[in-house]
Amino acid sequence: MGMQLHWHRRDLRAADNRALAAAADAVDNDADTDGVVSLFVFDDAILEHAGAPRVAYLLDALAKLRAWYRDRGGNLLVRHGDPESVVVDVAAAVDADHVVWNKDYSGLARERDAAVRQALADADIARESYHDAICHEPGSITTNDGDPYSVFTYFGRKWHDREKDDPYPAPDADILADSDSVGVDPSALPTLEQLGFEEPAADLPTAGTAAARKRLESFCEDGIYRYESDRDYPTRDSTSRLSADLKYGTIGIREVYWASEAAKAAASDDEREEIKEFQSQLAWRAFYTHVLWFNPEVVSQNYKEYENEIEWENDPDLLEAWQNGETGYPIVDAGMRQLRAEGYMHNRVRMIVASFLTKDLLIDWRKGYDWFREKLVDHDTANDNGGWQWAASTGTDSQPYFRIFNPMTQGERYDPDAEYITTYVPELVGVDPEIIHEWHETSPIQRRNTAPDYPAPVVDHSERREQALAMFEAARGEE
Repeated sequence: MGMQLHWHRRDLRAADNRALAAAADAVDNDADTDGVVSLFVFDDAILEHAGAPRVAYLLDALAKLRAWYRDRGGNLLVRHGDPESVVVDVAAAVDADHVVWNKDYSGLARERDAAVRQALADADIARESYHDAICHEPGSITTNDGDPYSVFTYFGRKWHDREKDDPYPAPDADILADSDSVGVDPSALPTLEQLGFEEPAADLPTAGTAAARKRLESFCEDGIYRYESDRDYPTRDSTSRLSADLKYGTIGIREVYWASEAAKAAASDDEREEIKEFQSQLAWRAFYTHVLWFNPEVVSQNYKEYENEIEWENDPDLLEAWQNGETGYPIVDAGMRQLRAEGYMHNRVRMIVASFLTKDLLIDWRKGYDWFREKLVDHDTANDNGGWQWAASTGTDSQPYFRIFNPMTQGERYDPDAEYITTYVPELVGVDPEIIHEWHETSPIQRRNTAPDYPAPVVDHSERREQALAMFEAARGEE
């Protein structure tokens, strides 16, 4: 008689969890299997790349997941150490003859999983991993020649046409190993301080499946029906706010997809197009995951090859001004301050601040990526890397280098009344939106009279645009 051991990583849920469902099926179908035991391991190699907001959110999600198990007579074992040894040791301690987990797709995660797989093999313990985090596994959507796509449009068409699995059921309570019979200490959840992090200043969302489902339900009642029309406007509240839930897997991708399909069934023709655009964002997440799988080096290297190295200026004072939301470009500063305050930033604003860092401040996208990795609750290696390299014109299917966002025009277009800006930049409260959107052209005297505590622009956009074009043309060998 033995146990099934399920190793949770970024799948912190019971429902729509493919590996956990497989473990439950094994118990149902094998009289010699006693039950399912679940484990989470805090891995220092992963924590080294984490930020306090994400770890705080992770701890909240783990507390909710552990409560789910305990409410049903089971438990979630928690350990801190090298998974290569911890998983094997726990499997032996609970008499597990089979270990399952859901795949992760970054290079670091793949190295970890390969080491764990080998350690289990050496210990003569069966193991199996499952595809779970996105709807279609890397390598399953390719060109007609069998190559991975580097352009989203063609990938997206196939993604939309491809059948999606139904959500997987959560295990029944009687499948879970009785917490008293497992025979090992489940261990208390560590604190942030014990993991080496300070309490984040950001006001974080509630984690866990119940909270994720509330966000999904609210979105499918309203925002999803105007998603395409309103998603670029940060004050219109038409986005799902599920990014952190999908990053940590507190809700399953299939559950989200089929909820959007249910909304589509009740929609008008125009509304169905709005919903399809939301589904395209799920496809973008998958596309970037596929890119990362086939090109793990993109985490630190440009995807797109230039003839010469891009000569970023990397001015540390300008980087600090950007990080602190003190660039004198209102929409940029609002986004960077929202990031500090909430561990989140609206997607359109992410594009604006990323373009500003790389094309106006001429700072390497990797420095922006690292800052987002530290501050975002929803940081996802594939998605964030794809977004940063898109903005920097170094990635797959990226923004052409000569298309450079004008931050003032972007602010005026997507926040015309400066409602978003003044929410996060209190120095500009009460200032006429027209002046806010023309801050770069406003005289020093008028700036002092209208918002004396708000800085002047740190760079001239028109001048920096020309410098950016020259920088990229030099990298392309066009001097």
